[in-house]
Amino acid sequence: MWCRSSAANCRVNVGRRALLAGGVCALLRPAPAWGGAQQYEPLADAVRVALAARIADTRPPVRSFHDHGERMAFVDWLEAMSRRLRPQKPDDQTRLEFLRTLDYEALRAGLDRQLVLALIQVESNFRKYAISPAGARGYMQVMPFWTRLIGDGDARKLFDMRTNLRYGCVILRHYLDLERGDLFLALGRYNGSRGRPEYPNAVLAAWKNRWAYEPALVRA
Repeated sequence: MWCRSSAANCRVNVGRRALLAGGVCALLRPAPAWGGAQQYEPLADAVRVALAARIADTRPPVRSFHDHGERMAFVDWLEAMSRRLRPQKPDDQTRLEFLRTLDYEALRAGLDRQLVLALIQVESNFRKYAISPAGARGYMQVMPFWTRLIGDGDARKLFDMRTNLRYGCVILRHYLDLERGDLFLALGRYNGSRGRPEYPNAVLAAWKNRWAYEPALVRA
C-alpha cells in the first residue's frame, strides 16, 4: 500500500515539476513574430525606380542638426528611448546604434519615430532574426520579394539592421502614400491584413502605451 501511494505521489510530483518546467520554458521563449506578410503588388515603373533609389542610398546614417537646441532634443530622445528599450537590448552600444539608425531612417522616410518603434514591437519584439510563418524577416518583418522588386535580390540582407530598417520605413512610407495618409489602412496593408482592425489597433496601442513621447522644452 505504501509503495503504491509513494509511486503515485512520485508521479504527481514529477508531473508538477514537468508542468512547472514547461511554464518556465514558455516564459523564457521569445514571443513569436506577429506574422506580417506584405502582399506583392505590381508597381508602376516610376514608383519602383523611386523606391529602389531610396533603398540604394549608401550615405551613412548620420543626423545633421540645424542648431544646438535640435541636437539636445535628439540627445534627450535617445536617452529616453534607450531606457525603454533596455529590456530587449541590454547591450548599450547595440541599443544606441539601433536607435540612431532608426531615427535616421524614420525621419528620412518622413515617419514618426515612435510609430516605427511601436510597429517593430508588434512585428518582431525587437528581434533582429525574427522570421514570421509567412517568411517575413527581421525587425520590421519585411517580405523577401521586396529585395527582388526594389533591391539587389539578396534577401539575406534583411537580417542586417540598417537594411531592414530602411526597407521597412520605405515600404511603410509607400503604403501611407498609397492610402493617401490613412494610417489605419497603411498599417493593415503593411501587415497584409488591410481593412482588418487587429494589427493597426495593436500598433496604435503600442505607440500610445509604451512609445508615446513628449520632447522636453528646448534648452537655452
